[in-house]
Amino acid sequence: MLRRTMLAATFGLAALFAAAGASAQSRAICYNCPPEWADWGSQLKAIRAKLGIQVPPDNKNSGQAIAALIAEKANPVADVTYLGGIAADPAKDAGVLEPYKPSGWEKIPADLKDPNGYWFTIHSGTLGLFVNKQALGNKPVPQSWADLLKPEYKGLVGYLDPTSAAVGQLGMMAVNLALGGSYDNIDPAIKYFKALAKNQPIVPKQTSYARVISGEIPILIDYDFNAYRGQYTDKAPVQFVIPKEGTVVFPYVMGLVKGGPNPANGRKVLDFTLSDESQVMWGNAYLRPIFADKLSPEAKAKFLPDSEYARAKPIDLKKLAGAQKMIIERYKNEIN
Repeated sequence: MLRRTMLAATFGLAALFAAAGASAQSRAICYNCPPEWADWGSQLKAIRAKLGIQVPPDNKNSGQAIAALIAEKANPVADVTYLGGIAADPAKDAGVLEPYKPSGWEKIPADLKDPNGYWFTIHSGTLGLFVNKQALGNKPVPQSWADLLKPEYKGLVGYLDPTSAAVGQLGMMAVNLALGGSYDNIDPAIKYFKALAKNQPIVPKQTSYARVISGEIPILIDYDFNAYRGQYTDKAPVQFVIPKEGTVVFPYVMGLVKGGPNPANGRKVLDFTLSDESQVMWGNAYLRPIFADKLSPEAKAKFLPDSEYARAKPIDLKKLAGAQKMIIERYKNEIN
């Protein structure tokens, strides 16, 4: 009886360890894959269904992801990471990524990937005005960067803090380029944001989607995909505006973490993000898939017309990264 009990216990432990090993083999850790952002939730479910790989949700932002990757460099925890494009080269330069060219890599435009495969774009968003029409009351929906300086919008305009949020830095550069500045000369942006400061803007440090939906922030400098999500998924009284002076398109990238614990699964996850199924899903989440032909007609019908998007120009990631420190320091010293 004792022998049978011991054998049963031994087999039970063996089964437990086997299950644990199988579980480890079917996992991949992705930093900065929050289920509410860009509908990563649907992507993670599809990865589990299609690949049998479980990817736990992760709510880091790009800066937090890079900080964690650097801190864990000697013993990496993550297998892949998702980053705003401005963080792509800094992550590469920090030595936390390793080259991998996923299936479909050759179809990605040269300026939207690292030539050696350290990172690659999976989709993009366009910066503009995310407007809660109901919260504006009888005031007209602004149509330009210049409109935001009008006294009627005092206390109604928001933008993310450029000292802590990449989208805040992107917003400054979008305005700067639209008003005649360059990546080396941000005087037009400094002048603009000084003028906007007189209109008592709301300047949160974190993504503020819910605050626009609720009307707490009636106008936010933000991405088209958030506005479309509010309009079509959450049925809120919101709309997206591409300012008359112009704006920028910002890519989001992925890369393989150097020395990650599950590299084979990490590569499979990266392959999936460029697959036809995944690309269609990004479009259904109101992002521009890197492969334009994967934006379904149904999804495209929810975007503003192409004639509006003609005013949105691709950002130069290397030049933006080079200007990042200047943007932060000048904002902190001259506007904040």
